[in-house]
Amino acid sequence: MSEERSDESKRARLWRAHAPASAARYRAGMPFTYMLRCADGTLYVGSTVDLDRRLEQHRAGLGSEYTRRRLPVELYWCGEFARIDEAFGWENRLQGWSHAKREAFAQGGLDAVIGWSARQRRTD
Repeated sequence: MSEERSDESKRARLWRAHAPASAARYRAGMPFTYMLRCADGTLYVGSTVDLDRRLEQHRAGLGSEYTRRRLPVELYWCGEFARIDEAFGWENRLQGWSHAKREAFAQGGLDAVIGWSARQRRTD
């Protein structure tokens, strides 16, 4: 049980998800992984150390070619990390997930996708 608690506290230190609906400013210099919902309903995943600036770039059509063609975009989910390599690792992980798995994760966190696999989804 103490090992389980230790894993949870470690995850809490490394991972802090934010509710995107708030108008709060995000701390520059902190590594973030984020998901944007595009006008066509797709989800774009990225990472940055200045989330406010990156969101403004995406909204102005200067962020990425993908989001430029799918404006407007809105912040759907973001997570703050202790180190940029962790944020980049989560960006790569999320990019490999299906749209449905990204949605489940954004809504319910890691617990919502534990044990999730393409094979299990096909049998449901």
